[in-house]
Amino acid sequence: MKYGIVVFPSKKLQDLANSYRKRYDPHHALIPPHITLKNAFELKDEDVKSVSDELHAIAKDSSPFTLNIRKVSTFSPVNNTIYLKVDPVEELVSLHDKLHAGNGFLSDNREYNFVPHITIGQKLSDDEHSDVLGSIKMLNVAHEESVDRFHLLYQLEDGMWTVYETFRLGKEC
Repeated sequence: MKYGIVVFPSKKLQDLANSYRKRYDPHHALIPPHITLKNAFELKDEDVKSVSDELHAIAKDSSPFTLNIRKVSTFSPVNNTIYLKVDPVEELVSLHDKLHAGNGFLSDNREYNFVPHITIGQKLSDDEHSDVLGSIKMLNVAHEESVDRFHLLYQLEDGMWTVYETFRLGKEC
């Protein structure tokens, strides 16, 4: 089964992201707006407990952080994804690194350097990307909130993602 690790922002920020995702992200119905901490990875049912234990230890050893979003950006020319750029604060980057430092299930599966973001548009044609980015970049995005948890998700047969377990940062769970 496929699993992934994410941070879900507040409902207010999810509503903002979804106002664009409904039009520009074909995956909007499969998962709420999120920051990916660890891309999808395969896990057998009998290994979930071990991973959960490891995630509890990482969460306990990690600090809550402030999520800051100040602008809209893009991964172009690599791909036509448009996103809300999340400031890469030390606590967030540290948490991401811990989730890739293991030798077992949490080994390093990164395809790209970590650029914390919340996707608002993807799989756009070049013309659509240019048009959408031009109008969205004019947005005055200024959002700040506290984050004190991350989530282990699993993918259902229909492609939707759902929470398996939640981990509180800096807390004994």
